[in-house]
This record gives sequence, C-alpha cells and structure tokens, in this order.
Amino acid sequence: MTLLSTKTVAVIVAHPDDETLWSGGTILSHPAWQSFIVCLCRGNDKDRSSRFYSSLKILKSEGIMGDLDDGPEQKPLTGNEVEQAILHLIPAKHFDLIITHNPGGEYTRHIRHEETGKAVIKLWNTGKISTSELWCFAYADDNKKLYPVALEKANIYRTLTKRIWLRKYSIITETYGFEKTAFEAQTTPRAEAFWQFTDPRDAKKWFHQLKTLKTT
Repeated sequence: MTLLSTKTVAVIVAHPDDETLWSGGTILSHPAWQSFIVCLCRGNDKDRSSRFYSSLKILKSEGIMGDLDDGPEQKPLTGNEVEQAILHLIPAKHFDLIITHNPGGEYTRHIRHEETGKAVIKLWNTGKISTSELWCFAYADDNKKLYPVALEKANIYRTLTKRIWLRKYSIITETYGFEKTAFEAQTTPRAEAFWQFTDPRDAKKWFHQLKTLKTT
C-alpha cells in the first residue's frame, strides 16, 4: 500500500545499501515523504558513493555521505566520533521521524550498525537532534543461523507488496551491483519492521535493556 501523508524523515545509516536493505520498501511506499538519508561511511569510496547517490534518485530522497573508518578490522569508534559525524551531516532542523539502526544490530554482527543506533539514541536524549518519533530497525538472524528477517513482534511490521519488493531488490542488485548470490541480495527482506519510540527516555531505557541482555 502506498501512503500519501507528508512527513520530514531522516534515515541515518552506517553504509551505502543499509538505507535500502532495512527501510527501502518503507521509503518507496511513502512517496510524499521528504526524506534525507545520512550515510556515515564510504564517502571517499568512488564506486560505493556513486551507487549511493544513484539509489537516492530511485528512493526520491536527498542525502549525504561521511567517511568514518570502515576497515575490515572493524575497530570500535568512540561514541563522540560517531555522534559528531552525525551532527556534521544531518540538517539542523526538526524531523517528524528519524529511522536508524538497532543498537543491538540487524545481524551478527556489525559494530558500525550498533554504534550508529547507540549514537542516534544518545543525541536524541541530549536534544542535539530533534524528532517527534524514532524508529530503529527490527531484524534478527538467530546468531547467523539464517538471513536477517523482520521481527513480527516489533511495533511496526509490514510485508512489502511484490511491486515494492522488486523495486527494492533492483536497487540492491542493479544500482548497487550485488550478485544475486551475494549476502545483500539473499538478505533483501520482503518485510520491514521497526521498534517505535515517541519519547527519547523510552528509547534510552530500551537500549540499556539490550546491553543488559548482551552481558547476561
């Protein structure tokens, strides 16, 4: 179903393709949204950045890229480093909705995803970014036993129409150029899900519960 209500929306992700994998169907289903997509990594990667900006045209979104370290070692970044990167890239305005990574990750595991979700929640709590609502991606891979799937128990869960899913899949395989056997193409979820928050304190409490679960 295509929804026509207008919203100002920021999508904050770690990598080019994350915006499409985890929320591309939702963006495509809301053509009236005024979307701005912030990608924190790979800004100096000419191939990936070119493909990112091409994907924005299909998603009818504006956007910008940063260049946080994204080496294969996945060395943790400081919270301040990620937060400052977000603040440098995101427009200084109020959004109706911000969509970002789950600080617990979408699959096992990618540190940049986790760091991005954590930073967005902190920035919202400290008033450095402004939104009426926050959605965090809700996916899991059962500790690598399967490709990431949308969680039906999440606050928001929507099965994509075949038409929308095929457009999303085309961005992954044609615009980003991933082979059909690649992880990204095999993953491309047919449903999208989000944890929804309207109070930053609730998001912060949820994040601390996630940390507790990881250490018990």
